[in-house]
Amino acid sequence: MKIIIVDDEMSALHAFLNDVIDEKDIEYKFFKDTETEIEEYVSSNQVEAAFLDINMPGINGLALAEKLIAIRCDLRIVFITGQKVGEQDLSERVRKHTVGFIYKPYDKETLGSCFSLLRKLAPALTVKMFGSFDCFINGKLVRFSSKKSKELFALLLAYNGKSLTMTDAISQLWPDTPLEKSKKLYRDAVWKLRKVLKEIRFACVRFSRALLVLNSENISCDYWDFLKSGRGEYNGEFLKSYDWSVNYLPELDKLKK
Repeated sequence: MKIIIVDDEMSALHAFLNDVIDEKDIEYKFFKDTETEIEEYVSSNQVEAAFLDINMPGINGLALAEKLIAIRCDLRIVFITGQKVGEQDLSERVRKHTVGFIYKPYDKETLGSCFSLLRKLAPALTVKMFGSFDCFINGKLVRFSSKKSKELFALLLAYNGKSLTMTDAISQLWPDTPLEKSKKLYRDAVWKLRKVLKEIRFACVRFSRALLVLNSENISCDYWDFLKSGRGEYNGEFLKSYDWSVNYLPELDKLKK
């Protein structure tokens, strides 16, 4: 789990460090009140939770929460404060992302309970690529708004960590379509994919100009597992609805043998 902590008081940051340093599954980064730096970090990293001081000289924690949620739709917020602030003081949007308040001075047990809650709330995506392609968020089937946005996501997963360019996507998903039309179809599929990931609050794709980059954290995938171990449920069928998937069968058959 990757988190950020924002507080203008060095003593508070040191206290947080002492409490979080023994949590082996937590990756953390501290910030004071450098708003631009915070936003840039959240936009380029799979941050799952933000611990924000509410009252800081250079920035307001409530306003910062609004901006960070706009950047990452699945972000969880924990507010750190020495004042009597509660859910009634939050906007509806921030309230939906807030998992709790930590009131200063806090103890290690309070922080530990907060970490436990965040672990339980962390979304997990399960991907099935052998046979037909389906995704499940915390056990619930993900419904894509279009077949091509679903196929685009399948192709990105099949790339197994490699970034997917618009040119590569077009060549495989729209091979016989005129270029200008295929670009429009690609942009439509990207927009719909972005929309469904936002709806399930699982921001695992970085959308850049003509480039898609997947973050594999909290994703379990039968295809990836098979590539690593050579063991699994592969029976000769891989993304069978998609024509381009046949290019992957020789390698899979070789691993199966």
